[in-house]
Amino acid sequence: MEKERIIKPDYSRTELSTYFLKLGTWGFGGPVALVGYMHRDLVEHRKWITEEEYKEGLALAQLAPGPLAAQLGIYIGFVHYRLIGATLAGLAFVLPSFIMVVLLGIAYKLYSGLPGMQAVFYGVSAAVIGIIAISAYKLTIKSVSSLDFAAIRSKWLLWIFYLVGIVVTVITEKEDILLFAGCGLIYMVVKSPPKWIKRPASAPSILLFGIGFWQYDGKTLQEIGWFFLKAGAFVFGSGLAIVPFLHGGVVQEFGWLTEHEFLDSVAVAMITPGPVVITVGFIGYLVAGFPGACVAALATFLPCYIFTVALAPSFKKIAKNASIKAFVDGITAVVIGALVGAVIIIALRAIVDIPTALIGIFSMLALIYLKKIKEPHLILASAIVGIILKTL
Repeated sequence: MEKERIIKPDYSRTELSTYFLKLGTWGFGGPVALVGYMHRDLVEHRKWITEEEYKEGLALAQLAPGPLAAQLGIYIGFVHYRLIGATLAGLAFVLPSFIMVVLLGIAYKLYSGLPGMQAVFYGVSAAVIGIIAISAYKLTIKSVSSLDFAAIRSKWLLWIFYLVGIVVTVITEKEDILLFAGCGLIYMVVKSPPKWIKRPASAPSILLFGIGFWQYDGKTLQEIGWFFLKAGAFVFGSGLAIVPFLHGGVVQEFGWLTEHEFLDSVAVAMITPGPVVITVGFIGYLVAGFPGACVAALATFLPCYIFTVALAPSFKKIAKNASIKAFVDGITAVVIGALVGAVIIIALRAIVDIPTALIGIFSMLALIYLKKIKEPHLILASAIVGIILKTL
């Protein structure tokens, strides 16, 4: 029966590509909303895949590093059309938002020095702090544990990793891959040590021109490629989980962007549809023009594509491995802690006066109490407020 579904799917590769092209163009709301749209459209309405296939894809997307929604889309493409389907779904999903962030990058380079553009991002930067803060809270509750005493006591080691991630990020103002991997290994050993740890044999390695359109140098492109490849290969969970890693490299290590430019790049990710991680294309464009945008996007999405395609055929067995689950849980806890640390660092630079503090607080309250308000709405409203405040 399974082979029959693979040979004779109920949709064509053109229909698959068209769907993900539309989702990448109009799919606002971040990773949680995007995976919800896929379930509603492809499982409930069109019935292209089964509930079981969807859950398997979602589980793989949560266990493997990289952007959640993009991985799920790649897996769905793989279900019936294998490598070609995964490639078409991934490209169609990412391409619309990539084009948008490149166009925004061109506009940003041209006009960021103008008072009008500065006024826009005066308000937007503060709103982004509030949005990321709420996202960090939701990720904490979902991936570490709820805040009641029993849950915290049960997950005490994950909370330690979480707090370590916050403290290390705030003190060093950068994120350490070795810290992430170390926490994952410790939690794996404590919760579910694999058989090879009990053996004397050594452990296997863990696989871990005017507008600047063509302005770049080879060394910078190489640095961009390696940095964003690491970002795509070692960051688990929601698209916003990549923010602290990007901040540590883009701002602190390489000095490619200033704090405000980095915050603006996060804002661009909020106002464009598709995966939040597409902000790497905007960052890449600011650093090295269109080649930089292409290299950054390709390097970031390539690991999740390879992981998904490589693991999809045998994922049912892998998903049951308790050691792998524990390893991912440990990494996720410290990464979310690092996200909170990054929010603190960026907030100290973005909240510069009482109006920006009020904009940030209002953004958080709006997301909590006004359910119909979405991130793009807040960004637009904050831009208008910024213009008004700077004009007065």
